[in-house]
Amino acid sequence: MQSILQALDASLLPAQCALCGGACAQVLCTPCREQYLGQLRPRCRRCANPLDDVSVLCGRCLRHPPAYNATITAADYAAPVDQLLLQLKFGARLALAPLFAQLLAEAVQRQADWQAPQWLCPVPLGPARLAERGFNQALEIARPLARQLAIPLLPRLAIRVRETRAQSGVAPRERKANLARAFVVAPEYAARVDGGHVGVVDDVMSSGHTVDALAAAFKRHGAARVTILVMARTPPH
Repeated sequence: MQSILQALDASLLPAQCALCGGACAQVLCTPCREQYLGQLRPRCRRCANPLDDVSVLCGRCLRHPPAYNATITAADYAAPVDQLLLQLKFGARLALAPLFAQLLAEAVQRQADWQAPQWLCPVPLGPARLAERGFNQALEIARPLARQLAIPLLPRLAIRVRETRAQSGVAPRERKANLARAFVVAPEYAARVDGGHVGVVDDVMSSGHTVDALAAAFKRHGAARVTILVMARTPPH
């Protein structure tokens, strides 16, 4: 199924920008990239929410620290960048995944205090969701990102053991409970995780409950540090 989707993706992606539709030899033209993806802004080092000042952590992370230790993102999940993520996730435009990986790698290179994880792990999908979609968008981003950062990729490091409702369809107050104990570390990797540093890769981080639940699973198995690498971060409303 993935091979078929990749072949279709290549044939359906003409030589035009995925955002403005203008003639372009790449997936995204230089003007769109500079306008929508080339802007830096202060962010909380832990959850990557935008900050108005140069504070290291936002108030929420100071009050309720998440299980993960740091988050790096390439952009805000806002128009028109959100359309790119939707094209990958629901339109199977897999050629966008290497672009997202490149943007994430560039965001990593801008971090003065970057601590490289020992392994990268994509947020796993449940069997039903994977069968429905035909691919895991987090894994599609993680593959080229692992190559660019020279970090080993362990796609099966974590397992989703409980099918959960899509977070977008769950009330905000119920999202944490929806993901409770949804992830476990694969038994064959449990000893390796103990005392290690895991990098979690995903396409979009909204409330942060998904990556927090996954980070908590790694911490239960003794992980010393968990870093989140996400293409886009939804700003707080």
